[in-house]
Amino acid sequence: MTAGPAAPADWVARDGLNALPGRRRVLLTLSYDGTAYAGWQRQQNAVTVQQRVEEALTRLTGERVAVTGSSRTDAGVHALGQRAHFDTQSRIPADRFPYALNTCLPADIRALAGTEVDGRFHARFDARGKEYLYRIHNAPHASALYRRLCAHVPVPLDPEAMRRALPDVLGTHDFSAFQASGGTAKTTVRTLYRAELAQDGDDLTLTVCGNAFLYNMVRIIAGTLMEIGKGKLPGDAFRRALATGDRLALGPTAPALGLTLVAVFYGDEAVREGFGQPPDGGPRASR
Repeated sequence: MTAGPAAPADWVARDGLNALPGRRRVLLTLSYDGTAYAGWQRQQNAVTVQQRVEEALTRLTGERVAVTGSSRTDAGVHALGQRAHFDTQSRIPADRFPYALNTCLPADIRALAGTEVDGRFHARFDARGKEYLYRIHNAPHASALYRRLCAHVPVPLDPEAMRRALPDVLGTHDFSAFQASGGTAKTTVRTLYRAELAQDGDDLTLTVCGNAFLYNMVRIIAGTLMEIGKGKLPGDAFRRALATGDRLALGPTAPALGLTLVAVFYGDEAVREGFGQPPDGGPRASR
């Protein structure tokens, strides 16, 4: 991949964010089961994924290492492709870091890839797109094997009604109604490029791709879809919420355990995935 510094958002101040002279910047791709953690971001009174990764890197390099993640996943949320950068004076080749790092990490966190990037690159601010999935097990009884990875809905859902509702969220909109309290985003305008619902027996998987997401945005979309599937919300619930900005027009925030961060895209990766162009047939803008 090309992980050089993409043109940053206008509001991003780069002072103090670049690697210091003599230090290399390495970008990791990480996977984790978020069940045992209070989210990605380090906290004083709880164990987090960031804490475990920093501890492992410090043990490996002998340096005090700070890790910057691309996405602050919540407690119980999982990842297949979280991205995070760190600076180091270590001579370990970037592509060998995962092998060394996995000997120091707990079994529910794995480093999958390491790439050396420009010292101006930033895992969070240079991200141009993200992909999430939300898993739903729709059966009378919960899954014994996948209980930590999917939400359980015991009443029948209508997948076709759920699919018919999804095109309304595509395109560029003010998604203010799709943000849980506590969100700190400077703007609530986002672009969604893909929103699809797949079915495999009793299992439903929602896949959502966008340039960025608000706090709990994907879980609110998933929770609303489930209510539409139950017949408790109308099929135009998304459209109404976008038009009015009313959070009450949408369903509850779906449980964290069903959410997985699949991938984060930068530079050429984002171009290949189609980020930057509104989806064909989708609304260009809501305002």
